[in-house]
Amino acid sequence: MGVLLLVPFFLGRFGLMALLDRGALIRAAHFPPMEGGERAAYWVYQFSTAALLLGLCFARVRPSRFLLAGGVCCGVGWLLLLWSVAEFCAPAEEGLRQMGPYRFSRNPMYLAYFLFFAGCVLLTASWPLAAALACFQGSAHWIILAEERWCLENFGERYRQYRKRVRRYF
Repeated sequence: MGVLLLVPFFLGRFGLMALLDRGALIRAAHFPPMEGGERAAYWVYQFSTAALLLGLCFARVRPSRFLLAGGVCCGVGWLLLLWSVAEFCAPAEEGLRQMGPYRFSRNPMYLAYFLFFAGCVLLTASWPLAAALACFQGSAHWIILAEERWCLENFGERYRQYRKRVRRYF
C-alpha cells in the first residue's frame, strides 16, 4: 500500500526534526511574506501537498518497469531529506546554513521532497499523483523565490555571495 511509503517520509521530516531540535519544526513551518502570484502558489503548494499525501493513502505500489527507478528515487530522496534535516537542525550562528547539502543546493529539502515523491509516483504508476507532483513542484519554485527574497532582506551580502556559489536546486 502506498500509505506505507509515507512512514519513512514523516519519520525523517518530522520525527528526526523533533528529536534533534524542536525549534526547527517551527522554523521549517515558516513561510516568508508572499507577494502577487506567490500567494496563489502558496495555496497550490498546500493543496498539492495534501493531494500527494492523501493520494498515497489510497494508491498501491504496482509492479512495473519503473519499480527499481522508483525505489532508488525514493531512497535517494529520503537520504537527502535526512541529511538536510540534520543540517537544518544545527543552524549556523549567523543564521545562514551553508554546510552539508546546503553546500551543493540552496534548497536541498525541497529537492529531497521532489525526489521522494517522484519515486512514489513511479512506484504507484499513478497519473493523478504525477499531476499533483507537477503542481507541487511548480508552486514550490514560487515559494522558493519568496524565500530567496526574504533571505536577501535578512542576510544581505552574505546571502548574495552564497547565491553566487551555490545553485538553487542542484
